[in-house]
Order: sequence, then C-alpha cells, then structure tokens
Amino acid sequence: MSVELRGFCTLNFYADDMAAARAWYTEVLGQEPYFEATDPASGAVGYYEWRVGDHQDEFGVINRAWRSPADPTTPEAPGGAVMNWHVDDLDGTLERLVELGATVHQPRVDRTAGFANATVADPFGNLLGLMYNPHWKAMADGTEEA
Repeated sequence: MSVELRGFCTLNFYADDMAAARAWYTEVLGQEPYFEATDPASGAVGYYEWRVGDHQDEFGVINRAWRSPADPTTPEAPGGAVMNWHVDDLDGTLERLVELGATVHQPRVDRTAGFANATVADPFGNLLGLMYNPHWKAMADGTEEA
C-alpha cells in the first residue's frame, strides 16, 4: 500500500520576533493573517496564519520558542526545506522581496522547458522558493488538464 499524499496543506516558517514577522509577511502577501494563536500561560503570540494564492494554501509563522526541544536546528544561517511558490513574474517578485528586506540565497536559474527558480532568505532565516512553473500556471489557468 502506498502513502496517499493528497497535497500540501500548511507550510510553516519560524521567527523569533513575531511582530516583525507578522508585519513583514503582511506586507509581502498584501493581507493580514486570518488566524492567530497565543500561549495560554503567557499570552505571547505563538502563531500567525495566512491563506495564499489560487488555492488558498495555508502559510504560517511559528514563534521559534514553540519549536520542539528535540529539533537540533539553529537560526544562525538560513535553512530548512525550500517550498517553491509559483510566481508569474519571477524577476519582479525577486526584486520586490529584496526591496522588503529579503536576501538572495540562490539567484535566478533558468531550467529546461521554461522553468526558472530563485530562492531568498526572509529576515527571519527561512528560505522562500520562487518558481516560474509553466505546468502549474497552465493548470491554474485551466488551459491544461491534470
């Protein structure tokens, strides 16, 4: 029996400064988070979540203090898995994110068959992948069947 992965549900990043992360991603995404979770004991914000893109995918920022003690990663250098988000204008999106304080982690790379990608590090040490994906675009625009 295979494992049935039906699609990405929620992408989570971490941040130490939740107020700064909320402000930065609100600016990047052009909308306020629709959900917020606080620590019942301290009242500190531990999580913000936005719905993003054509399919209203969930994107969340977790207070790094909520990270599992078993997780050995540290915030000293950008890292983590890279989730590539489709963008129609790769160069323009890359330029805008840099204007907002992201740093280029991997500059634009043109791949085969019209694919291109780049990666930035957000101000909180997370890697944000950007991709022009002609297959994804055609599916989203309804011009290509699954």
